[in-house]
Amino acid sequence: MAELTIKFHQKLIGFLQDLDLKSIKLSHASLYLLMLALIHLTLSILHFKLHHFWIITTFLLVSQIYLAKRSRPPTYLVDFTCFKPDDNLKRSIESIVEGSRKMGVFNQDTMYFQERVMTSSGLGDETYVPPGPAAQPPQLNWEATMAEAKMVMYGALDSLFQKTGIIPQDIGILIVNCSGFNPNPSLTSMIVNHYKLKPDIVTYNLSGMGCSAGLISISLAQTLLQTHHDTYAVVLSIEAMSLYWYLGNDRSMILGNCLFRMGGAAIILSNKYSDRTRSKYVLTHMIRTNKASDDECYNSVQQREDDKGIIGVSLSRELMRVAGDALKTNITTLGPLVLPFSEQFLFFITLVKKKILRIKVKPYIPNFKLAFEHFCVHAGGKAVLNEVQKSLNLTDQDMEPSRMTLHRFGNTSSSSCWYELGYMEAKGRVSKGDRVWQIAFGSGFKCNSLVWTALKTIPPGGFMGEAWSDCIGGYPVKVHVN
Repeated sequence: MAELTIKFHQKLIGFLQDLDLKSIKLSHASLYLLMLALIHLTLSILHFKLHHFWIITTFLLVSQIYLAKRSRPPTYLVDFTCFKPDDNLKRSIESIVEGSRKMGVFNQDTMYFQERVMTSSGLGDETYVPPGPAAQPPQLNWEATMAEAKMVMYGALDSLFQKTGIIPQDIGILIVNCSGFNPNPSLTSMIVNHYKLKPDIVTYNLSGMGCSAGLISISLAQTLLQTHHDTYAVVLSIEAMSLYWYLGNDRSMILGNCLFRMGGAAIILSNKYSDRTRSKYVLTHMIRTNKASDDECYNSVQQREDDKGIIGVSLSRELMRVAGDALKTNITTLGPLVLPFSEQFLFFITLVKKKILRIKVKPYIPNFKLAFEHFCVHAGGKAVLNEVQKSLNLTDQDMEPSRMTLHRFGNTSSSSCWYELGYMEAKGRVSKGDRVWQIAFGSGFKCNSLVWTALKTIPPGGFMGEAWSDCIGGYPVKVHVN
């Protein structure tokens, strides 16, 4: 017996040294194959003496624990908050149009265009305009933009810390994304100073990445959480617009004034296994698509000067086609990861008929409702939502969170997907095991997807003082889709 045990240990040590676990990443399938190989090796060493089965069981248990410790830790979404500005910043479409008229910088054609766009935009009469553009006369300067950024950042973070009970000094990673406003010191440094965060905190400030930056920030946080163990990561997605409110007459650039509104979201993530029970979601997939190598995609959304030297963000006529193409590329990668085999098979058969057999067939649109219970499509505007709904063959109910977010808060840029998730939670629609798909588009051109799995059933109502808490009973409202 002693001789047999010594031989077993010698062969086992040699096998593990040759395997070099550091150099491989194990999927579930490869883990099972490894187990089978180990069982085969062990039985051959023991000459199939089953009364030594306890050795096999012990070894497999130790191997499972070892591999679990070395595998990539999960990314838990502990909680999030969406900023709700003060009611004195609410502006109806009529009051925004009147404010634009009082500025005295827009010609008659531009005023007519603004009114027509806003009336049919899908925005309601209770969206929030930043203090700078809302003032009379407007204060479109550095000071007003800084005040706007601080209002959103500290408001969202105060709510997040109060909601979770996590103290700021426990944060190990801080990521802020804001496309247009990039002061020096950075927005992350402002937050570190304001909350007196610990000196070894890891901070990143993302800029110029458009409305998809919020999901990119989550991707960055997930990567950092693989190397910084047992810590929290806070992601803050905002946009400060006061300094960049467009004051010219280029129609492609005036659209920003018509659609973009004040807002922001704060999200706290964790890689601590002990946080699983308190967390709402776990991140299961992240797919990023960047089409910037294509000139048409790259030029579809740009911050530039008009012919009078006035800076604004230009949206090209090709934007909807570009967005559709980016979405198609993104879901081509995501589909095999989330769709059932039956849907993948039907898609493959259609592809073979079209590409190989040259048969004219309608493109097969996979039924993504078999993969997800909830959809959070970036509320970039009515045209964007219509295009995504058509491309994915979604129902009006699937699009409800996005359309209601656009109606209540407008396009809040990178934070819009979180207002949509907040809407579903406030309605009590998220149950344990539900899968949530967040889709965002941004300049570049980029399309990014996040997939979350709910770890618990979220009760309706939400945290008092949050974005939807005082108005969720009045939604959904009827909006004109076409």
